[in-house]
Amino acid sequence: MSRRLRLLLWLSRRFARRQIARVPDPLPLRPMFDRLARRLFRVPPYTLVGEAALAPGLPALIVSNRPGTHPVRPRKAVLYLHGGAFVAGHPSAFVAMLARIARLTRCEVFVPDYRLAPEHPFPAAVEDARTAWDGLIARGYRPGDIVIGGDSAGGNLALGLLAALLDDRIRPAGLFAFSPVTDLTFSGATIATNAARDAVLPAARRDDLMGFYLQGARADDPRASPLLADFPDPPPVFLQYAATEILADDSRRMAAKLRAPGGEVVLDEWPDAPHVWVLFDGILPEARQALIRVAGFVNTLFDEDQAGASAPATR
Repeated sequence: MSRRLRLLLWLSRRFARRQIARVPDPLPLRPMFDRLARRLFRVPPYTLVGEAALAPGLPALIVSNRPGTHPVRPRKAVLYLHGGAFVAGHPSAFVAMLARIARLTRCEVFVPDYRLAPEHPFPAAVEDARTAWDGLIARGYRPGDIVIGGDSAGGNLALGLLAALLDDRIRPAGLFAFSPVTDLTFSGATIATNAARDAVLPAARRDDLMGFYLQGARADDPRASPLLADFPDPPPVFLQYAATEILADDSRRMAAKLRAPGGEVVLDEWPDAPHVWVLFDGILPEARQALIRVAGFVNTLFDEDQAGASAPATR
């Protein structure tokens, strides 16, 4: 463990978790997170950030790198759903980390600005995730051209989107998620066993979060808790999380769920790190290492697809 990671863990446990635990209303979290992102997260040079509308009323950012230095793969994309506990977060706060993914994978990354609770409770964000997917298809991408990604609450939306697509017999190239919350009934054992170890998320706020997001909807609705959904013939999935997180069991149980029907899952467990530590790329060496692992997963998916497309037909 690097000294920077030790320091970040100490600061997170001493200040960030306490701040999140004290905030009575989710709205102040939005400017707080945006200020943190502007101060800490540095966009790599030669990054291109554009704006697009994936559908009427659903704006998005497109993150890529200058074609002269890091040419993008033709017709390959990442659809990324950002985190923020369903109540906070904005695509711009994730540009620095996603620019690194774009550089390492040579993909364009689309980040929709989906609707947030409590103004827009469940299932608004779920609907926007599907609308974003349909928008990419309307732009000419095939399902096998798209890898879905997300972190935390965005990981929940990503996995929920995957379940909905598979139910419609649509199979993306794959999916990756950083510290996803997969079970809004919070039945995983680590919700309790890691309550004192998690560096960021206070377990005591889970009921408040559900009040802001679900607003009376059932937590065991598979659209809200993808762990309870069905995943027939899932594509390859990469799940990355820390063993000390209260959500550690969300990834472990999701891996078992996806493997049951024959799915290929990479379960990338780290001994100790803050929730979604990849955001600290450029600050933590562990963040860069984690992103390299994810990019390797994405590159394998697309490299195999391109090799198959260029191979001679066989009988």
